[in-house]
Amino acid sequence: MGENMMKNKQARMLTGEQVYLRPLNAEDAELYYQGLYVEETRCLTGTQKHHTKEQIERYIIGKTEDASSVLLLVALKENDEVIGDVAIQDIDGINRTGSIRIAINQAEHQGQGYGQEALLLMLEYGFGIRNLNRIELEVFAYNKRAAHVYEKIGFVKEGVRRHALFYNHQYHDIILMSMLDHEYRERYVGTD
Repeated sequence: MGENMMKNKQARMLTGEQVYLRPLNAEDAELYYQGLYVEETRCLTGTQKHHTKEQIERYIIGKTEDASSVLLLVALKENDEVIGDVAIQDIDGINRTGSIRIAINQAEHQGQGYGQEALLLMLEYGFGIRNLNRIELEVFAYNKRAAHVYEKIGFVKEGVRRHALFYNHQYHDIILMSMLDHEYRERYVGTD
């Protein structure tokens, strides 16, 4: 019995109160593939391209070998259900920068605080483990709920890329936001 439980147990890389973040495995390709085709998630993430399962499998393998990015699945602690993914990408070790993105796939898991907790876990990893100085993100102007969460967490709006996304017959603005290491530490780490 113990051996079967060990086989099914997923490694938890970062753990919060409600969610944990874990690496993708080869067997997660189907799960990740299905998440890409949730209509609301495609809209909120501005996903325009379509992918095959084989392309997703190659993508997962590539990400595990890419030192400039960390892609993790977001799972609920209570039942191990995978509800989305979060990544820090384009990590530049010289300038100590990276960009963060997140997707919570199903509407019933949105607005529950799961995404916010996953972002904070990933920010702790980015600033506290990878020693980044700046983490940025992009949010579409029509995704007001996400923009509000990013501001609540402490991201600062830097600018707007006008008409940078074409989605659903319209052009949309992209808002650029960032957080610096000292801003993160002042808000979440404090001083002793």
